[in-house]
This record gives sequence, C-alpha cells and structure tokens, in this order.
Amino acid sequence: MQRLNNKTCVVTGAARGIGRAIAVRFHAEGGIVILTDVDQAAGAEAAEAIGCRFEPLDVANEADWARLAERVPAADVVVNNAGVTGFETGMVAHDPEHASLDDWRAVHRVNLDGTFLGCRYAIGAMKGRGTGSIINISSRSGLVGIPLAAAYAASKAAIRNHSKTVALYCAQQGWQIRCNSIHPAAILTPMWDPMLGTGPEREARMKAVVADTPLQRFGLPEEVAALAVTLASDEATYVTGTEINIDGGLLAGSAAAPG
Repeated sequence: MQRLNNKTCVVTGAARGIGRAIAVRFHAEGGIVILTDVDQAAGAEAAEAIGCRFEPLDVANEADWARLAERVPAADVVVNNAGVTGFETGMVAHDPEHASLDDWRAVHRVNLDGTFLGCRYAIGAMKGRGTGSIINISSRSGLVGIPLAAAYAASKAAIRNHSKTVALYCAQQGWQIRCNSIHPAAILTPMWDPMLGTGPEREARMKAVVADTPLQRFGLPEEVAALAVTLASDEATYVTGTEINIDGGLLAGSAAAPG
C-alpha cells in the first residue's frame, strides 16, 4: 500500500539534494507532489524527471507564498526544506566576530523567515480539513554550536523551536495538524560542494568531516526522505512537536574504543 496515496504534498527547495529525494519518495508513495524551488530551470527539470508538478517559489518572499496559496489552496503535507548555508558563492566569514549583518540576515531570510512563512501557509492550507503534517528540515547544527557558521546554526536552532510552537498552537486550536523537525548532520548533497571542492582533495576532506561520526560516513538524502515519509504518513498521527536526529550517531557520544 502506498503510504501517501492521494495526499497533496508541497516540498520546498526540491530541485536538488534532500528536497528532491523527498519529492521522489513522496511521489513513489502515491503523493500528489508540488515541487517548489527558487531555481525555476532546475525545479522544472526535477519535476519533469520525477513526474510531478512544479511551482516557482522563493521561500523568503511573502508574495510568492501568497501566490502558492492561490494555486495550491489545500495541502496534506508541507515540507519546509529550502535552506542555505551562506557559503553558496564561496567561503566567507560566518563566525560570530567577523560575519557581516547582511550575510547574517541573508541566511536567516531563507532558513528562518522561509520556514515561518511555510508554516503559516501550511496552517492555512490544512485547517479547513483540520489535519495535516508539517515537516521542517532543521539540522544537527540547530542543536549544537557551529563556530564558523553562526548564522546557519542560529537559524536552524530557531526552526527547531518554532516547530514546537507550531505543533502546540495547532493542538490548541483543536486541529490534528502535526509539526515536527528533522535534524540531519552531514548529508552528502550539493550544499557541501563549496566546502568539499571537486579536486583530488575532496575524498580527504570528506573523511575529515565525518571523522567524529560513529558510522564514519556521510548520510544520504534518501535516508532523510525515509524519515519524512513516516512523519507525513498516517503512521505518525500521534507524533507532533518532536525532533528526529539523523546523524550517524554523532550526538550520541563517542564510539571510540576505551583505552
């Protein structure tokens, strides 16, 4: 049985990476997938490849959300996945001492404002039926400090807390609208390319990134998508206001053998 049969599912930032993997899995599970992205060419290509519908969306733009609400007035599942690290155009200062206010705000505008607007849209698209699942993609970085990515870490921490607020608000209204957050650690997506590079040193950099991860590897977007399917499905109707870590055991502690 397809777990999302005939459920209307909106996924943001789904042209590539985790968002695309979620869109692929939702479509395979029978969902009516609305794939959105700010990159219209890549979004349209991804939607065609998957066999779903594409809607252009800049998650930081309130007018774009209003347009989406007109075109997709009702939804069963909304995944607020779109996000940036701040390093998309190269390595710039994002530590607490040297980050510029403009760079700080640019990350928060997409990650936090985009999730706030996405949750607001989701509530409006779900409250008519009184049921639904909102899934916000936070990060392991929202649970711990990241010295060289202060804006990213702060924005993802705020997403974690806002997810709980949305869950409690919906419950307070008497709706069966659930809101949960997923916290991936190092998932191998194009977002890592500016930091890993594409040259002969890429493999060494990858090993260095996951050196402290007990499972000693990057996670895969499909592994995050598997969690999203569960949260989106009717198997998780008693799960709200919670967070799920997918980090290869990183936050569990150390897997090092005792000396």
